[in-house]
Amino acid sequence: MLKAIDDTAAIAALMAEIGRAARAAARPLAIASAERKHAALIAMADAIRRSEQTILDANAIDMANGAESGLSPASLDRLNLDAGRIRGMVDGIREIAELKDPVGEVIAAWDRPNGLHIERVRTPLGVIGVIFESRPNVTADAGALCFKAGNPVILRAGSDSANSSAAIHACLVEGLRAAKLPEAAIQLVPVTDRAAVGEMLKGLDGNLDVIVPRGGKSLVGRVQAEARVPVFAHLEGICHLYIDRSAKLDMAIKIAVNAKMRRTGVCGSAETLLVDRAVAATHLAPILDALAKAGCTVRGDAAVVAQWPQAVPAVEADWSTEYLDAIISVALVAGVAGAIEHIECYSSHHTEAIVAEDIAAVDRFFAEIDSAILLHNASTQFADGGEFGMGAEIGIATGKMHARGPVGVEQLTSFKYRVHGSGQVRA
Repeated sequence: MLKAIDDTAAIAALMAEIGRAARAAARPLAIASAERKHAALIAMADAIRRSEQTILDANAIDMANGAESGLSPASLDRLNLDAGRIRGMVDGIREIAELKDPVGEVIAAWDRPNGLHIERVRTPLGVIGVIFESRPNVTADAGALCFKAGNPVILRAGSDSANSSAAIHACLVEGLRAAKLPEAAIQLVPVTDRAAVGEMLKGLDGNLDVIVPRGGKSLVGRVQAEARVPVFAHLEGICHLYIDRSAKLDMAIKIAVNAKMRRTGVCGSAETLLVDRAVAATHLAPILDALAKAGCTVRGDAAVVAQWPQAVPAVEADWSTEYLDAIISVALVAGVAGAIEHIECYSSHHTEAIVAEDIAAVDRFFAEIDSAILLHNASTQFADGGEFGMGAEIGIATGKMHARGPVGVEQLTSFKYRVHGSGQVRA
C-alpha cells in the first residue's frame, strides 16, 4: 500500500534513489531480447489474472475512500474496477506482448555515393515518468507499454487509486522477477505526497527523460507548466461530432449516442454536437430524443432551443467545457464550413468526427481540421490506443513534437543512426 511521508527531504532522497534505480535498469532492459520481454509480459498478465480478487478487494477500499472524499461520478467511474476491467488489463498486456518488438527495428536505410550504408534504427526513449489520477488500469497499461519499448518507467499513482495500483504493480514486479529482469524496470512511487510529483517534474537529477500525465486539467496543467523534461499530454478532451447534411439519420443517431454516452468520463467522449442547418428539420429532434432517452442533458444554442424546447439554453462557457458527464452542448452550423469554424474556435485538438456520405465534405473536414485524431462515420470513443491496434496506450498526446494521438509502443521509442563503411575518410 502507498503511504504518506511528512518530510520533504526524505521524499526528495527517496525519489532520487528511484530515479537512479530506473537509470541503472535502462541498459539491461534496452538489450533484453524480444523473447525475454515477451515472457515477462505473459507472466505479468498471468499474475494479474491470478490476483483478481486481491485487486478487487484493494479497489473496494479505494472506491469507499473515494466516495467518502467526494470524488465526482466521472472520477469514480475511472477508479472502479470489476472482473471485466481486470480481464481487459490482462488482455491488454497479452496484446502488448504479441506486438512486434520495436527495439532494433530498421526504420529506413540508404546508401551514399561514397559507399557508406546508413540505417535509422529504433531505440528505447529512456526513463519515463507517468503521473496519473483515478485510473488504476494505467498501472498495467503504462507499465507494460514502456517495458515493451525497452523503457524503465516510474509510476506515480494518485492517493485515490493507491491500494488498487499497488496490488496491480505487485503483479508486474512478479513478471519481471520471473523473467530475471531488473525489478526497478517498473517502479511505483511508494508515497502519495504531492512533493513526489514535484521531484519528478524536476527530472530526478537528470534521470527522467519524459513525463506523461494522466488525470484532470489541474494535474496536466501543472505538469505542462512546471516540468523540466519533455511532456506527452493533452490538457482537455473537448471532442466534437459533426452531422453533415449527407449523413444517414440512423447512423447519426447511433454514433451520437455512443460518442457521448458509452463512457462519459473518458477523454474521447463527445462534448459538443454540431448539426448542419440543412438537415435540422429531419435530423436534430431524432438525435436529441435518442440522447435524452439515454439520460443525456442537452444544452443548445438559440436555434436548437427553438426547434427542441427541452434543451437548456447554452452559455458561452459550454462550448469550451469538458463535461466528463452526461451533458452535451449542441449547435446548428452552416454546413461543413460552419463546423470547421466552430471546431477551430473551441477544440482542444484531441478528437473530432464527421458523419457524412459526401466524400467532398469528409475530405474538407480532414484537410482543414488540425486535431490529433479525426474520424469519419465512427464514434469519437474509438480515440484509444487499444482500438488502434496498439494493445493499449500510455495516453493521448495533442502536441506536435515526436508523439501525437495515442501513444503506444512505437511512440515510446527514439532512434539512432548506424553507419557502415569500408574504410572511407572525409576529404
